[in-house]
Amino acid sequence: MQNWQKILIAATGGILMGLTPDPFSLWFLAWIALIPLWLLTQQLSIRASMGMGAVWGFCYHGMALFWITGVHPMTWLGVPWLASLAIAIGVWLFITIWGLTLSALWAGGMAWLTPKLSGWGRIIVAIALFCALETIWSWGALNWTALGYTQSPHNLLMLQITKLSGQQTMTAAIVAVNGLLAEFINLDSRKTKWNYLGVAIALVLSICLYGSWAMANTAVNNQKALKVGIIQGNIPNPVKLKFNGIKLAVERYAQGYEKLAQSKVEVILTPETAIPLLYPDQDLRRRPFDQMVEKYNIPVWMGSFGNANSPDNPYGYSNSLFLRDRDHPILAQFNKVRLVPIGEFIPFKQVLGGLIKRLSPLRGEVEAGKTDQIIDSSWGRLIMAICYESAYPAHFRYQAAAGGKLIFTASNNAHYAETMPAQHHAQDVARAIESDRWAVRATNTGYSGIVDPNGRTIWISGINTYETHVDTVFLRSTQTPYVQFGDWMTGVFCVGAAIIKFLRL
Repeated sequence: MQNWQKILIAATGGILMGLTPDPFSLWFLAWIALIPLWLLTQQLSIRASMGMGAVWGFCYHGMALFWITGVHPMTWLGVPWLASLAIAIGVWLFITIWGLTLSALWAGGMAWLTPKLSGWGRIIVAIALFCALETIWSWGALNWTALGYTQSPHNLLMLQITKLSGQQTMTAAIVAVNGLLAEFINLDSRKTKWNYLGVAIALVLSICLYGSWAMANTAVNNQKALKVGIIQGNIPNPVKLKFNGIKLAVERYAQGYEKLAQSKVEVILTPETAIPLLYPDQDLRRRPFDQMVEKYNIPVWMGSFGNANSPDNPYGYSNSLFLRDRDHPILAQFNKVRLVPIGEFIPFKQVLGGLIKRLSPLRGEVEAGKTDQIIDSSWGRLIMAICYESAYPAHFRYQAAAGGKLIFTASNNAHYAETMPAQHHAQDVARAIESDRWAVRATNTGYSGIVDPNGRTIWISGINTYETHVDTVFLRSTQTPYVQFGDWMTGVFCVGAAIIKFLRL
């Protein structure tokens, strides 16, 4: 087989995986998209396999993350049109290369560790390797396109298995089914090859049966009902931080607050940096919104900037949600933990600080919040997240394990192409399922929504629209195996893979 044929095979698999998330949503292709790369790793050297893994990853991550180019044009930030295009393409290439590194390492590991193993041993090692790499990947500053997210929000039935061990449970299932089918294809006509196909079918059916059981047994543990309101302000990014944009935001959020307060909601959620002024500092520009809070006294999670300056960052800000009412300027405060590289902080600042021009117009960097924040309210302990944190399951799991009973997420989403808000909604759907919690989502430009513990979208907003919405959600105190024990399944597979490799099974 010639090199161009191998590259074409690897690229085909990557393209199939790239078609699984929005905007294409062909989620079922994930269950066969890894087969071409799997077969190549059993024929090629370690170095060649890594090259094919890179090709596969470039196609998958490059397609799935192409929405990042929607940051162009950034002329509203003072960036020239051509420079803006170069930045957008450069950022897309960088995050794509970051993603393809994972699949390249997995393919190289497969070529190194598995050729002399049995098919069953090869499958266990493959699962352990992919899950371990994704886990390590999630510790970093760039994380979005894990295999598990390809199934959200359209394959809710099978996504229920993530209640067992989180997102890696779905990754393990996808790798397992791909591996079983690859081994079925790779073997000759011996009777044993049919065992792989039979186990693949049985595994899929088992996952579906578990999903049916989980979805049928969710409602029994609903506890306190809470009437919530959402405001989607729809303030375009080019004007958001300018005088007219701030004025428009204050007007819309004040109007939305009044409308929701008259609907007798118990709490209101606004998007990330809904009113982009320093809080709790007094500011006449925010006065119309403050007056509505004083008039109706309904607690509101207000997205704003907090003062987080430090000796190293004298102009430091926190990207925060402030829970406030008439009598309490700050009932609770959540500061964003997972910051967007370049947009909110400078990676490798000591080396690159003088070379990187941030995309944010703020004078100082955004300071990250503490990872151990616990948010209590009069309704109970809450699970809070701002924007990019939706891609980090451990962030939600920590708060759920600490007693969080309801998810609130706030996002901007105005930077990118429309594919991004759809994928962002998919991330929050996955987090709701894993933690077995209701999720309330407020975004600036869409998609805001209400998601139940099985991932069903009860309500979703339009895109680029100004909207308010009232709904009833429920606080829950259930503890899924994932919330209780974390990602225990990856550890089990890694131990099993080590034993198999040691014994050469």
